[in-house]
Amino acid sequence: MGSKQKSVWYCSDCGHKQLKWSGQCGQCSQWNTFQEEIELAVALRRFEGQPTTPNRPVRLKEVKSSHTPRIQTKINEYDRLIGGGIVPGSLTLVGGDPGIGKSTLMLQLSDALAKQGLTVLYVCGEESVEQTSMRACRLGIDSESLFLLSETNFSLIKAQVEHVRPNILIIDSIQIVYKSEIPSAPGSVSQVRETATEFMHMAKGQNIATFLIGHVTKSGEIAGPRVLEHLVDAVLYFEGDKQHNYRMIRVVKNRFGPTDEVAVFQMKSGGLVEVPNPSQIFLEERRKEVIGSTVIPTIEGTRPILIEAQALVTDTVFSTPSRRCTGLDQNRLALLLAVLEKRMGYQLHRCDVFVSIAGGLRVVEPGSDLGVLIAVASSMRNRVIDSETAIMGEVGLGGEIRSIPRVESRLKEVINMGFRSCIIPKRNLKGISEEIRQKLRIVGVDVVEEAVEFLLQ
Repeated sequence: MGSKQKSVWYCSDCGHKQLKWSGQCGQCSQWNTFQEEIELAVALRRFEGQPTTPNRPVRLKEVKSSHTPRIQTKINEYDRLIGGGIVPGSLTLVGGDPGIGKSTLMLQLSDALAKQGLTVLYVCGEESVEQTSMRACRLGIDSESLFLLSETNFSLIKAQVEHVRPNILIIDSIQIVYKSEIPSAPGSVSQVRETATEFMHMAKGQNIATFLIGHVTKSGEIAGPRVLEHLVDAVLYFEGDKQHNYRMIRVVKNRFGPTDEVAVFQMKSGGLVEVPNPSQIFLEERRKEVIGSTVIPTIEGTRPILIEAQALVTDTVFSTPSRRCTGLDQNRLALLLAVLEKRMGYQLHRCDVFVSIAGGLRVVEPGSDLGVLIAVASSMRNRVIDSETAIMGEVGLGGEIRSIPRVESRLKEVINMGFRSCIIPKRNLKGISEEIRQKLRIVGVDVVEEAVEFLLQ
């Protein structure tokens, strides 16, 4: 007698399970995210990678805390990105748009680690061994300790891991790996959740540093249930336009280091090349004495980066004006425009406003508010801002300029890039060293009106 089957519905966004279809998920409130899957009623053997020896409770005082060992990849930007190197036994998820460079980065990491004598197993489930070998040849990769495996069945992958005993395991990609005991198709919520959990047990149980490459949806999020990002130790996102040569890798989650860290790479024929000075890259095409252009010292993780904000304000011929932005949150832009209208009396409701962060970087920290606001005001009044001045500060709804963190790090980067003056919140003037004051003219502002009149007088 065959095992009884039943249909269940899984939310592709949060993994919520229910017996009937509904238009909206009751757990995450997303629409049209339920997928039908067949579930066996019999109990299946799960988590093959889990160690058989049970763990026992240990007193907190008995736990020996030691420095976390790390494996240096010799790619300085990547080592800095993840907090100093790869932690053995860690599980890392790498996401990004198709063709942006995920597999290229993983092959370059594999080569750098294999040259140190570490054994690397690269599971190229979406390509044949020949295809991956051709890409490796283009990148100049030829190492004796790098093994390629074209397989999608988890049980067979597990058998090869036990045979090769690698130090580094790379799965390209997690959406293509499946367990034959689960009746749903590869890439479904059940398959992704189960296989990711298996790789987690394998990484922790056998002390293998594991990388999972993940596909992304149309909205830019990693496909599959959100539990996938909760399982892993670190989540890396590729940012940037494929039409540009520059790629930004942002750390969204990191259990072994800082989050929101950013590393910049340049895509060349020989692969990804690290960019040690992103500020110079983002400002190298900047034109001086241009209306609506400002330079903003922003913080990405632990690194200060100078970026250029560009604004264009034009009269509209439509009843509803356009509000478009690139590299900036749409709601944040609307807030800044409302402050300008209220505090400065600008008739922006009669104008189309376009704002862009040059270079393809996406800015999320509030310290860039004042720079964006001044760029819009400059375009509105058709006035040029001093090209040797940098601007930073958070803008409140009352028009006040609020203090921002790590001002000295930003000012040092401003000095290194050759700027002569900087506008900062007045509350941040305290504590700035005399050495910085001698090299840079620092002006503190308290409200939006003061900053606009000083820069656009």
